[in-house]
Amino acid sequence: MREDIIEGRNAVIEAIKSDRTIEQIMIAKGDMEGSIIKLIKMAKEKKIVIKEVDRRKLDSMSETGAHQGVMAIITPFKYCEVEDILAAAAERCEKPFIIILDEIEDPHNLGSIVRTAELSGVHGIIIPKRRNVGITPTVYKSAAGAIEHMKIAKVTNINQAIDELKDNGVWVYGTDIRAEEYSYQTDFGGACALVIGNEGTGMSKLTKDKCDKLIKIPMVGTINSLNASVAAGIMMYEVMKGRLNE
Repeated sequence: MREDIIEGRNAVIEAIKSDRTIEQIMIAKGDMEGSIIKLIKMAKEKKIVIKEVDRRKLDSMSETGAHQGVMAIITPFKYCEVEDILAAAAERCEKPFIIILDEIEDPHNLGSIVRTAELSGVHGIIIPKRRNVGITPTVYKSAAGAIEHMKIAKVTNINQAIDELKDNGVWVYGTDIRAEEYSYQTDFGGACALVIGNEGTGMSKLTKDKCDKLIKIPMVGTINSLNASVAAGIMMYEVMKGRLNE
């Protein structure tokens, strides 16, 4: 999947605001109403090339199916290193708060996680290079502009990244339905990282063994699982709630 396209008005506007290199912006002919006018004005101020194209061209290029008449061609997303995430927390004089994703495959889930992470004060997200969705147009769309404000590290080995975090004093929590402690009982004080597992299989055994503590989300319904992005959102707000009370 391509990582050099951003679709949708809000996502493109956020890209223009950022320092991302935009090669060109394509706008559907005749679609010059509402936020498109603002978008064009911003693009012209930054001297970004704007092209009017047939809507069918955007339709053929679209991955999301919801380009809203605008698409930006960008340089591929620039991933950072784990140390950059730790440095970002230090610059803000805050204890690191990091999300680790263990083989998240659905781009909508990744986009939603990035969006919630940005809102809840996460300093960065770590994803594996293999068997995990990258920053695709669908992720951009689902994240509603949050991609431009979130550091994301793409690592070869998740477990080595966990070791690096531990060496820097970060406590690693894993979510597991068989854990003994509930999320609301857990003290997330200090530097912490949350591991969110695959949508179907959860965390791998090795990653689970690497966690300092396993915790579970209380559930009283008939089914016994949550969507990965929902589970991540619940856990992130548990951490943020504790930090707001410090």
